[in-house]
Amino acid sequence: MNLYEMSWPKIDAMPRTTPVVVPIAALEQHGHHLPVFTDSMLLGEIWRRAHEKLGDRVLSLPLMWLGNSDHHLDFPGTISAAPRVYLDMLAGLIDNLVFHGFQRILLINGHGGNDVPGRQAIFEARQRYRARNDLRLLFTTYWGLGSKPWEVEPAFKQREMGHACEWETSMILRLAPHLVGDYKSAPEISFGQPYAPAHMGWITKDRSTIGHIGSPHLATPEKGEVLFDVFSKDLVKLIELIAA
Repeated sequence: MNLYEMSWPKIDAMPRTTPVVVPIAALEQHGHHLPVFTDSMLLGEIWRRAHEKLGDRVLSLPLMWLGNSDHHLDFPGTISAAPRVYLDMLAGLIDNLVFHGFQRILLINGHGGNDVPGRQAIFEARQRYRARNDLRLLFTTYWGLGSKPWEVEPAFKQREMGHACEWETSMILRLAPHLVGDYKSAPEISFGQPYAPAHMGWITKDRSTIGHIGSPHLATPEKGEVLFDVFSKDLVKLIELIAA
């Protein structure tokens, strides 16, 4: 069910144990070859497929396209909510849903920059509602649910999500090929985490002056279909667990 298609009395009549899903993504640069709406387009398609299978067992909010993308601001077209602003926005959204009585809330993320504030938002929310033992407040990023796409399709080179990379380029080639520029001549940009496992503060230009990270030249629409299938099935399994 889509919340934005319903009247308030219909929403009010719903069981408050219905899982509520909030898709969160971004509007930001994706190298020379992908559109700035890439993250939102990809999460939108992954969630569309999962939602189609779940039907009335879940309540979906509209996709939230504004994300925490300050690290991409050197590239024109990036629109960002600063980290603390974004954290407050997620906190308010969670509070609204709790105020209306919903007990099972899942933020589904499609942008790496939302990961830290998203986790912090649900952590802080749990502290605010620490007296409640009926709440389940969850956050996940769709590519982090444990599946290994290269076990389904051995042709994958990447073993993790990059940025405008083999994975994202493949999915846009599957979803909207007319929006993809010259990805075949895009150079491979190393993931480059020299201080791992320590975390370094960075902006995108510290890692890539062109804007992408990974191996976009290896993308194919067939790989994109594998990714959409794997990631949407992961979400279905998670939400069935929440519902149970």
